[in-house]
Amino acid sequence: MTEPQPTSHESRRKELARPTEQTLAHAVEEQGRPHADTPAAPEPGGTARRSPLGARSGDRSGGVTASVPGQPERAGRDVAAASAVPRVGAPDDSGAGTPDPGEGAAAVARREGDRLRFVGAATRRIARGIDLDEIVLGLCRATVPTFSDAILVHLRDPLPVGDERPATPFVLRLRRTDRLRLVDEALSESAEAEGLTVLGGAGPDLTPASELCEVRTGGELNEVLRGVRPVFAESPAARAALAELLGPDRTVPGGRRAILAPLRGRRRVIGAAVFVRGPERPAFEANDLLVAAQLATHTALGIDKAVLYGREAYIADELQRTMLPDSLPQPTGVRLASRYLPAAETARVGGDWYDAIPLPGSRVALVVGDVMGHSMTSAAIMGQLRTTAQTLAGLDLPPAEVLHHLDEQAQRLGTDRMATCLYAVYDPVAHRITIANAGHPPPVLLHLGGRAEVLRVPPGAPIGVGGVDFEAVELDAPAGATLLLYTDGLVESRLRDVWTGIEQLRERLAATAQLTGPDHSPPLEALCDDVLDMLGPGDRDDDIALLAARFDGIAPSDVAYWFLDPEETAPGRARRLARRALERWGLEELTDSVELLVSEVVTNAVRYAERPVTLRLLKTDVLRCEVGDDSPQLPRQRRARDTDEGGRGLFLVNRLARRWGATRLSGGKVVWFELPTRP
Repeated sequence: MTEPQPTSHESRRKELARPTEQTLAHAVEEQGRPHADTPAAPEPGGTARRSPLGARSGDRSGGVTASVPGQPERAGRDVAAASAVPRVGAPDDSGAGTPDPGEGAAAVARREGDRLRFVGAATRRIARGIDLDEIVLGLCRATVPTFSDAILVHLRDPLPVGDERPATPFVLRLRRTDRLRLVDEALSESAEAEGLTVLGGAGPDLTPASELCEVRTGGELNEVLRGVRPVFAESPAARAALAELLGPDRTVPGGRRAILAPLRGRRRVIGAAVFVRGPERPAFEANDLLVAAQLATHTALGIDKAVLYGREAYIADELQRTMLPDSLPQPTGVRLASRYLPAAETARVGGDWYDAIPLPGSRVALVVGDVMGHSMTSAAIMGQLRTTAQTLAGLDLPPAEVLHHLDEQAQRLGTDRMATCLYAVYDPVAHRITIANAGHPPPVLLHLGGRAEVLRVPPGAPIGVGGVDFEAVELDAPAGATLLLYTDGLVESRLRDVWTGIEQLRERLAATAQLTGPDHSPPLEALCDDVLDMLGPGDRDDDIALLAARFDGIAPSDVAYWFLDPEETAPGRARRLARRALERWGLEELTDSVELLVSEVVTNAVRYAERPVTLRLLKTDVLRCEVGDDSPQLPRQRRARDTDEGGRGLFLVNRLARRWGATRLSGGKVVWFELPTRP
């Protein structure tokens, strides 16, 4: 008599429960990937099998998470389909997963092969992460539900970096939990009709009452973590350690259904992971401790590397931040705004920079540059060139001379130290701007009426080439116009050449100006944001530095300028001229203070000058007085003795003026002070 054939449901259940050489590793590799009805690996000599439940019979979600905002969460995993895929420790036809003295050698070898494939796939999944949250998420996705039904990951807070010794108490913070959960009862019934095993309920609730746990010296948890090796929860020491870790009101399943695995990095224990299996599944075996040890080791080493990577990224960010201006100055007659964006697909630190430097005579120097390359070396060279440019600007050298000295400095730094730079000086009194260029993209000037033009500036050779003369041009800078200086990362990418990008920038500025009307200039900060919005997904290959200057200028009626002969009568004449100017501007309340300060500064200038002394008053939101002479010696404030007849002039200036300073010029110096026009 022939044996009765099994029913279709029973045959289907046995087929799906029989492991193959590929399905286990494939299951781990697929953890966390969105997928639809994915066909299972084909049986040898047969055709591919498909899960009858598709991709929505259950989900797996993190109970507690401390992930970075925006970290992708991969929920909606197929519980029934996961049961159909062989899991480590799951029973099959031959009884694999449960110790059996009569178990055949082939079944044992197959089960051990499944473990090895699982460990290989899980470690690859963990190694794909580059930051802390990706690594922890990789561990959770690789183990649930293939190896365990729930997992908790605790990490030291704060995590030690490299070889530093933690100075704070040993505190563990719950970083993430993950567990299997049933979300669709109808699909569960459908799976049971097919003869599949489905994990019911929400699984063990292990969420601690508190996310923080201080590891007491000499406590059971400290002793288990010092032992480094994973342990079952069945031992008294392990159960006491878990009670200390999770809290007294949280328990884990008894027997060998929980594993506590310390996470040890290169130097010390940095956390712990708890693997839990529910009652619907066979308990852990002795060999599963080796699996947990491998998972813990790879996770801990990955976390160590992620922390070191995070420190390097932090150092790069801080280096870039300190080499750029913390804030822009507020010079008279011009408003400034800036933006900096690092490259999206390269190192966070680069060689782009911008700067705005106040100059004597209410002028301002506008600088933007780009050192070739993306590395710490490029950032260091950028810092040296920016410092050199600031020093040269303080000497009030012409723009072409500044670029010439920058070129010499770059050659002293090395033969391959090259950069582009654009240096411009704006004079709000003359309403003129002088520009010199060293291989940099030309600036764009947006006029008040909405017309945008690319300024014709001699391109010049990059800094560092050597032996090249730089040429400067002087152009009109009408009131209400906006000058935009930028680096090539804004206009050049793999998808477009530099001149196409410059034309797109010009059109974008013109379109933005049209929205505000012909009689108004667009807000400066909003204009910078709108310019950056023109960048597409493939346009972040390089750093971007952006500097925008709105020219307000100073009206001729608000400027008073005189030449004074270096004679004893010069201070008295300066007082009379200043008094008349204040009367014309309606600032009579400042007369006493201005006369006193002008008299002291002019007296000091006449004492050392050989040529006529200049006196200039500027009325804007403040009253600014500038006295220039041909002596290069800068005045210094000092404390006069009781018997001294002089030496108190700068003391008075320092006490009465809101701000004051002295700047050395190529042909002398300028001493200036400012007074508020309104109390």
